[in-house]
Amino acid sequence: MANNKTILKRVLLSLLSIFITLILVVGGYLCYVIFSYSRIEDKLALAVTNKNINSSVNTGTEYTIFSQNLGFGAYTADFTFFMDGGTESRAKSEESVISCINQGANKASSFNPDFILFQEVDTDSTRSYHTNQADILTEKFNTYSSVFAVNYHSAFLMYPIFNPHGKSNSGILTLSKTDITSSTRRSLPISTSLSKFLDLDRCYSVSRINISGGKELVIYNVHMSAYGGSPEIRTAQMTMLFDDMQSEYDKGNYCICGGDFNHDFTGNSTQALNDGESADFGWAQPFPANLIAKYAGISRAMNYTCGEQKPTCRNCDIPYQEGNFTIIVDGFLVSANVTVTYLENVQTGFVYSDHNPVVMKFILN
Repeated sequence: MANNKTILKRVLLSLLSIFITLILVVGGYLCYVIFSYSRIEDKLALAVTNKNINSSVNTGTEYTIFSQNLGFGAYTADFTFFMDGGTESRAKSEESVISCINQGANKASSFNPDFILFQEVDTDSTRSYHTNQADILTEKFNTYSSVFAVNYHSAFLMYPIFNPHGKSNSGILTLSKTDITSSTRRSLPISTSLSKFLDLDRCYSVSRINISGGKELVIYNVHMSAYGGSPEIRTAQMTMLFDDMQSEYDKGNYCICGGDFNHDFTGNSTQALNDGESADFGWAQPFPANLIAKYAGISRAMNYTCGEQKPTCRNCDIPYQEGNFTIIVDGFLVSANVTVTYLENVQTGFVYSDHNPVVMKFILN
């Protein structure tokens, strides 16, 4: 009898020790996540690398701009992401990451663009095997001026448990054949609730390029909130961007904003691309048409040259095949003194990213 009581006591003590250890581990991890959280200051001057090829652009000349979210090099067509309802949290391999980034670079290069806007470019992330994708891209476009802004940095995410997403350092990369005189990082409003830990440090960059005869071409590279967003946050982010662009236009400058807006860019692409059906994935909310209508100097570029809407993004809950849910979330905003002469959502079959690129040609009036 005494032996049984001793055994029971040892079992209970062991269970208590395990419970206390778990509490300490989980509590310690939560403290690590909370206390390592920080936001980058707003209006931060960004380092610009200029190649001193062209000092200015001209009015009346046609230019080409290319934009694509590269999906941190993970999204082959069969990749599914755990935060979209899929299963995977990391790219398949370092080799796969490098291949995907190079495919994105090659696609951009095929259009010989004057300006390139890349989003979701990792520099040192667990999910992409710590490949510095910004280095790969700037080396590929080594005759372009460049500027990089951190758009997402997180503590080590211990989920999924058996293959955690890990620590992330990612950003937006702007490349230009013309010297960038200066660039500034603007911190977007984000959630102040616990969801902020899924949406760390969203921003856009503002890069300035001289125009012959005076004034500036102001290029915005943007990647807005997805998983941590709310109606209030989405409105605050858009209002900040629109106010900024309108202010520059009022000064007589020319504005182009490109990137991943994480909204249904045309407002009806979920229905137009999916046989009239809509889907609510949380992040795919309609673009705020009523809000942008209040800004006389800014509009969406939606007059696609092919005459029809084509997707720029897939949901990554299942491997991609034709007929899956797709949407337009990527595109360009332009000020009223910019004329769009060509616009295309380029179809890639989502073989190297969950986003398709958008190409636009334009003239500064």
